[in-house]
Amino acid sequence: MSRSPQKFTSSFTPFSFNRFFAGLIFLLLGMAPLVPWSSSASSKEAGILKLEEPHTGDLAQMKKRRLLRALVVYSPTDFFFVKGKPSGIQVELLREYEKQLNAGIKRESDRIHIVSIPVPFAELIPRLKAGKGDIAAHFLTETPERKKNLRFVSARKVKINELIVANNKVALPDKLEGLAGRKLHILPNSSYLEHLKALNQEFIRQGLAPIKIEITDPQLSIEDILEMVNAGVIEMTVVDDYKAKLWAKVLPDIQVAENLAISRDNYLGWAVRANNPELAADLQRFWKKVKKGSLLGNMLIKRYYQNTRWIKNPAREQARKKFEQLLNLFSKYGDKYGFDALALAAQGYQESELDQNRKSHRGAIGIMQLLPSTAADKNVGIPDITTEDSNIHAGARYMAFLRDRYFSDPAISPNDRMAFSWAAYNAGPAKVRKMRALAEKMGLDPNRWFGNVEVAAAKIVGRETVRYVANIYKYYTAYRYLMQVGKEKAKANAS
Repeated sequence: MSRSPQKFTSSFTPFSFNRFFAGLIFLLLGMAPLVPWSSSASSKEAGILKLEEPHTGDLAQMKKRRLLRALVVYSPTDFFFVKGKPSGIQVELLREYEKQLNAGIKRESDRIHIVSIPVPFAELIPRLKAGKGDIAAHFLTETPERKKNLRFVSARKVKINELIVANNKVALPDKLEGLAGRKLHILPNSSYLEHLKALNQEFIRQGLAPIKIEITDPQLSIEDILEMVNAGVIEMTVVDDYKAKLWAKVLPDIQVAENLAISRDNYLGWAVRANNPELAADLQRFWKKVKKGSLLGNMLIKRYYQNTRWIKNPAREQARKKFEQLLNLFSKYGDKYGFDALALAAQGYQESELDQNRKSHRGAIGIMQLLPSTAADKNVGIPDITTEDSNIHAGARYMAFLRDRYFSDPAISPNDRMAFSWAAYNAGPAKVRKMRALAEKMGLDPNRWFGNVEVAAAKIVGRETVRYVANIYKYYTAYRYLMQVGKEKAKANAS
């Protein structure tokens, strides 16, 4: 929330949403196919390049950077957004692990943050190996091939089977051998592929025709493939039993063949690189707390893999339309004032959870939580901020004022202009000026927020502003990566 008039110019170039924002809505709310997006902002300007830089050091180095990168897969159970809020079983588990990492750390500026990076399933392991993520936060099957390069961490309490799932019109055999010569569509880089290849070797030894394996587009998810099976576009695929049974409650035209398991009794877990034993050991301690049978473990399994409300929500269409409307406004005023629409949306979520009816005890109102006096000031000049349009307009204009008045020094990088402007929006520019002065006295760089001015900020205003900036940056990062996934996924759907 802002205290007094100011301004903001992130060197984040605006998004061109006019044709593309609807695709993001579907992406953030877990709705179906996406359309491509377009932006003139480079990955460096958007802050993505920093996260993409390869790092393969172990937990000590991650703690020194105060950053762990969790690679997640966008799906209606694992990682998704509800009205802009990151949700899903992996989100909840990562949030609990972040608490463990920060146990005993009192200063907000010393806290370690976990940033979720949504990627297609096929890119999970390759990106992890390449050092572009630190944890593959997805329930991956432990296989001998994967264990050559990865360390798996889990409670090792639940075993799963990989089952054939087919369209209801497909005649299925009684035994696996009846699949000889038939076609299955399979995710690339999946354990299914590894197990099917082994099964085909056995078929060949028995004199049977091997199963025909059709590799799907790497941008598609298992949920995409199940929808294709449901529609009859493809006949059969392979899915983990718990996911297959969940989706059978939602998709009316699929059948789950529990008698046709291409692999049985597999353990699932998160994965880290083989050369990260410290991180693996720390995660293993965490997983002992959340194993199935614990209160948290049982609660999460029931919430995401037994209850279908995240997938089949009657209010979803209404929520989609609402969020679509808001993103259009963020795009409109992002374009007007030179901001990335997703950066404004992330800020709006942090301020109010995108609720125009929100009012703070200090009198700030609406999505962007502005004081009416701030909005009416000559530097903003929007006296009525009671509508969503005028509230977002005033927030963007105020941010532009902060950016251009206080952080236009070319010595400040684009990312730091963004961070300083968020900080000023929250605490006021006078306090940010004091923060920068104190940082310089402390021997820190006054032109850099993360790891520098934020340390001084914690001394001057406590935890609120440091957490405020960090939270927005995390939401914004997730939104940006989801846009990348959406672009590639649109290409896959088109082909």
